[in-house]
Order: sequence, then structure tokens, then C-alpha cells
Amino acid sequence: MRPAMRRLNHCYNVADLRSAARRRLPRGVFDYLDKGTEDQLSLQNNRHALESLKLLQRVLADVSDVQPACELLGGAASMPLAIAPTGIAGLCWYKGELELARAAARAGVPFTLATGSNTPMEEIAESAGGRLWFQLYMWRKRSLSYDLVRRAAAAGFEALIWTVDIPYRPNREHDRRNGFYSPYKLNLRSAADSLCHPRWLASVLARYLATTGMPRHANFPPEYQRRFTSNVTHANELRADQLSWEDVARLRDIWPGKLIIKGIMREEDACRAVACGVDGIVVSNHGGRNLDSAPATLEVLPGIAAAVGGKATVLVDSGIRRGSDIAKCLALGAKGVLAGRATLYGVAAGGQAGAGLALDILREELRRTMAYVGCQRVGDLGSDALWRPAQPRSAFTHS
Repeated sequence: MRPAMRRLNHCYNVADLRSAARRRLPRGVFDYLDKGTEDQLSLQNNRHALESLKLLQRVLADVSDVQPACELLGGAASMPLAIAPTGIAGLCWYKGELELARAAARAGVPFTLATGSNTPMEEIAESAGGRLWFQLYMWRKRSLSYDLVRRAAAAGFEALIWTVDIPYRPNREHDRRNGFYSPYKLNLRSAADSLCHPRWLASVLARYLATTGMPRHANFPPEYQRRFTSNVTHANELRADQLSWEDVARLRDIWPGKLIIKGIMREEDACRAVACGVDGIVVSNHGGRNLDSAPATLEVLPGIAAAVGGKATVLVDSGIRRGSDIAKCLALGAKGVLAGRATLYGVAAGGQAGAGLALDILREELRRTMAYVGCQRVGDLGSDALWRPAQPRSAFTHS
């Protein structure tokens, strides 16, 4: 039995996949995908909010045909989930984006390819199958971004997710400590770290060096493509500090498919995005990787969902680890979730098989949760499934 299969045989939940990924990956790679920013407050807030929210079991209900399948952004999905855009998959596993995309296709959920991925979008479209979405970061030179958008449309991607919540470079101190920055710096710590993970070194980095060379951002414009270890001269070009709502309208004009704005945390921003003609929004604090004082997405989701009022599809991300987390998001008004780290742990532990296992686990946990709360279809998950503690009586209240 191959080592990856042995690892997966002992993984019964996403936490187990995380542990397997941590053992296999160098610390720099693992910390990059696993941690947030600064003091990890926003990262912790996301999980705390999900864990604190409780569900009420319904008894004596017919749950003989529980089906988590649904329609998501105009297409069929085996559950209300899409794989979030993550630019690190190609360093977790050789051609990790392709492994993730194939797992998503087999599981029947959409896969989102990140702008910063190591695999060309055309290769994903040709080899993966399934429903494909593309994620965009806007360059200051708009024409480069528009060329990329048209390229994704020509390749057959059905939806465009524009991530708008990084106006300034995040302060991820752990990456600098690990030498896992841009460009990657080989210091004593990072070199020792890699040598202590020979399986990753041989199956990922050495394999790239023997075939396509050091990983690079394969979907960047040619003039901006650099090796992982090269000096990055285009960082300022990627900064989104000169964007406006007019850019949404321009993208709406040139993109023929579904348009989704990711990074919404205010009700007024959600309403403005809808007014600009988007098909969906993603309530997101970037997985706790940007503003460390941000509230949890679960805390702002109900207000945003109510403000949108069905005029666009509301998705949410940041912190999904269990199928019950998905149920809680739906009960608060979302139509689906994006999962990033959960499937990255899977691909890091076992490639396509590991990512597929993560998706199978989440789907089965969601099915089980739906049965306990008495819902046979995801559209039946509403606020009545949520338990909220009664407000304590004031000491000055007279009986």
C-alpha cells in the first residue's frame, strides 16, 4: 500500500487530515496554509463562532431520504459547497491544483482556480472536468486583468470570483520567520525544514525541478511570471488600492458567466455589489489572513443575507471544518459555502484521494446533521434549526 493511502486510512475527519498534512509538509508550507495573520485573532474568531452556535434536534421526523444535493449558482452540486481559491495547492502536492480540481469533479462540486496557482488554467480545463470557476486579483494595469478574464472565459470557466479584500499586503509574520515569503528565501531554518521532510522534497519540489522547473505563477502575464525563488518586481502591480465600484461594472461587461465578489463584510457593500449586477457575493474575512481584528463571517452573515434579500446568491467562507458548519451557515441565510483549508489538508495528505476524502467527509457529516435537525433537503435548513440561549433575567426584574 502506498504511503499516502496508509495516511488516509487513519483519517476520519478534517482534523485528522490536518494532522497528516502537518507531518508531511515542511513547516513553512504548512504554516502558510494553516495560519492567519498577526495574533491569529480573526482565525480563532471564525472557529469560535462556528463552535459556539448550536443546533436543535428534531425528533419523529421523516428523514428517510436526506439529500444534500442542490443547485448552486445555476448548476448542480452534490452539496452546497465549492472549493475556495487557494494559491498554495501546487506546493502541497505536485500539480496540487489539478488534483483538487479532479477531486471536485468526481465529488460533484465546483472548483475555483486561484490567480496565483502553479498550473495553467488551460491544463485544468482540459484535464479536470467538472464545474470550474476562476478567481481574479486585479492588477493596476487593468488591461492585463481583462486579458486574464477573457482567457478564463475562452477556456470554459463558468464563473468569475473577484477577490477584493486585499488593499494592502497582509502582515503574516510567521511566513517571514519561516523564510516562506515572496521571494522564498533559503535560510538555515527553511533548508533544515525541507531536509526533515524528504518525502515532500522528493515528490513535490524535486519533481518540479525535474520537469517544469521551480514553481511559478502560471496564470500571470508572461512579463510577471517569476520562479518561486526569484525577486518579485510586480508586487505593487497586484495591489488593489486603486480600485472602485466602477471596476465591477467593467468586469460585468466583459465577463459572460456568473460574476461573484469575494470579501464582503458590510451590508452596504453587499447591497452595492448587487446594484452593480453581480450574481453572487462571498461573505469572507479571507480565512483570518488579512485584517486580524475582523469579526467572524458567521457574525455578519445574517445581516448581509437579509440585506441582499435573495437578489444574489450569498456564499460564505472562513473556518469550515465540519458538515455541521455548513448546516449552520445555511441556517443563517447562506446558500452555500467555500471550503479552502479543509480540502488543502486533504490534498497535502494524499493528493486527489485526500481531497476527495475531505469532500466525502464533509458531505456525509452534512447529511447526518440534516437528519438530526429533521431536514431532508438543504433548502429546508432555516433559523428554526438554531438554538439561542434565553436572555438572562435582570437582577432588577420583579416577578
